[in-house]
Amino acid sequence: MRIHSIMYVSAFAMVAALPASAQERSFNFALRGGVSAAPEYLGSDQTEAGADLGFTFGSLSWGGKTIGNGVRGVPDNGVSVRGAFRVIGDRTVDVSPELAGLEDIDTAVELGIGLTYQQTNWMAFGEVRKGVTGHSGVTGTLGADLIYRPNDRWLITAGPRVNFGNDEFASTYFGVPTGSSSSFAAYDASGGALGAGLEVAGTYFIDDKWALEGAVSYEKLLGDAADSPITQNGSEDQWRIRLGLSRVFTLNF
Repeated sequence: MRIHSIMYVSAFAMVAALPASAQERSFNFALRGGVSAAPEYLGSDQTEAGADLGFTFGSLSWGGKTIGNGVRGVPDNGVSVRGAFRVIGDRTVDVSPELAGLEDIDTAVELGIGLTYQQTNWMAFGEVRKGVTGHSGVTGTLGADLIYRPNDRWLITAGPRVNFGNDEFASTYFGVPTGSSSSFAAYDASGGALGAGLEVAGTYFIDDKWALEGAVSYEKLLGDAADSPITQNGSEDQWRIRLGLSRVFTLNF
């Protein structure tokens, strides 16, 4: 038996031997999968269909302490911590030949953390994310929502968003390197407020675990993102639509 297999078996035996109270740890979250329509790339004026992926932090219980009140729980009024997750689709010359001479960009997954200030009928939030694939820049979003719950099945939110990115993020998606073989003039994109807009989202709770989620958002690119030759050849106006099915999970460990 390999050493790492022995370690796994030993760890499992140690956990099983712990008192029940020591094993009362749990992680509650939801995963979403579905379809979306979004610009081919940031700054594009062409729309393409793709996959929609989402993650929602619910709660973490450990050592008698609990952060969050579950995916389906109505957040307590006041300040709370939440996870942050965003996916940006890939950018390839095969799909967008006008970008010939620029490097392809893989699908980006951004992970981070956010703070929310919640009241009964509205909320405000800010989050910071780090690219773990596709790019290694830092991004963030400031936003606020009006909240409407017509009944126990429906949740509707709507509010403004401002998106930020550092120099590395802006350079990856909006910069044009000096000496590139593309048709675009060289452009050094700097970070800052790169987009602002509005999102309207709705959730229908099918049962205790499953939900149908949809959203429509509009973003107008700002600053160096708007001034980039890539965007000037495309559009500052970025529309996105998504529809997906989500499921709640609770892992006990």
